[in-house]
Amino acid sequence: MNKMLTKSVLGIAGLAFAGGMAAGPLNHADTTPTTALTPAAVQQADKPDAKALIPHGVQGTQSKIDLNDEQTANAKAIIAATKKAGLPERAAVISIATSLQESKLENLGHLGDKNDHDSLGLFQQRPSSGWGSPEQITDPAYSTTAFLKGLKQVDGWQDMPLTDAAQTVQVSAYPDAYAQWEQQAADLVAQHWNN
Repeated sequence: MNKMLTKSVLGIAGLAFAGGMAAGPLNHADTTPTTALTPAAVQQADKPDAKALIPHGVQGTQSKIDLNDEQTANAKAIIAATKKAGLPERAAVISIATSLQESKLENLGHLGDKNDHDSLGLFQQRPSSGWGSPEQITDPAYSTTAFLKGLKQVDGWQDMPLTDAAQTVQVSAYPDAYAQWEQQAADLVAQHWNN
């Protein structure tokens, strides 16, 4: 086909498509076919979309680590504590991203000379800063609830960039570091929220 003929055919096809779109839904009753959803489709429809859990899109280059069983269990514990607190998936995304930055989702005890002051647990919370006792801080449910309590005190946390919300609670020396974990955190929440 020559270029002129190709352009004409594509132009007519485009007009036919556009005309069909305008004539279809605008001038006819709803003719959307209804089909019964399979159990798998219903289950998939109930799962949150990872992109929907990132209201502003990810910021900067994203990091990702492979998780072992313990780290996955800790992510699930964060999700469970978030649900128990009655908070939405976005709170779990912020919590998991924070834990990924602070401890790589590992429930860290005292690290001796490598320890940052007296920081412990999934969120590297400090007993000396009032987060709780060492036993409490190293309990994933307690430490998540403590983090969420701080998050709820941040006005507009649901709509602000993840790194700003996390930094307001954590007061880190590296305030922008949380952003790099947003996609993995959203993926984990989308995967495990309804399990």
